Parts: sequence; structure tokens; C-alpha cells
Amino acid sequence: MLEPQVIRTSLGEELVVLPRADYDALCALADEALEDADDLAIYKARMAEFRAGGSEALPVEVSAFILKGDGLLRAIRRWRGISQVQLAARAGVGKQYLSDLENRRRVGRAKTLDRLSVALDVPMTWLR
Repeated sequence: MLEPQVIRTSLGEELVVLPRADYDALCALADEALEDADDLAIYKARMAEFRAGGSEALPVEVSAFILKGDGLLRAIRRWRGISQVQLAARAGVGKQYLSDLENRRRVGRAKTLDRLSVALDVPMTWLR
């Protein structure tokens, strides 16, 4: 990083001139910091809900699947060790519909989510 140039305006305000690459790098760091702050805010909100009894904790394995990119429904299904075909049959839904739910192309209705929670033997709150 080169030494920035400081220019004073006639009103005494300091302006800083720096190379474009340095500016872009600073912007990227700022964006990263904002994203981290958003993630932290979400984490704190979820922890507050958990401590208040508003939700039940997911198993560590489910969280690990989610961190690797799975959607919640797929992560729970994988944690239970069953295939899409098996879950679709147990819940009475089509395999393609289940795939759409897992890939977040569709949003399940309450009745469907209830059947899935029973088939997966998990609290309904996990799927809402």
C-alpha cells in the first residue's frame, strides 16, 4: 500500500487520495465486515430465541450439513439417514415436490411441513 496523499480544502477539510487498488481493497474489507456484522446479529437473535425457549436446538450434525451448503430440510433428512424416495413415501408427497422443497424452489404448506416433521421425527418448529 502506497502512502496516501492528503489534501486540505479551503475550509480545512482533509481529503485523502489513494490508489484505486487500495480503495477497492478497503471497500472489500468494509463489505466483509458488514457481512460479518449481519451474521453476528442473526446469531445473537437465534441465541436469544433459544435461551428464551422459543426454539429447540438443531443437532450439531444438522448444523454441519447446513454449513456445507444443504438446506434445512435436506440436512435433517441426511442426518436421519434416509433417501428422498423414502422420505417422500413416509410423508405422502411426491419425490419431485420434496426435491423442490429441499432445494428451496418451493415453500411447503403447513400441512406438508407437519407430515414431513412426523416422517422425520423432528419438532415442527425445525421446519418452519
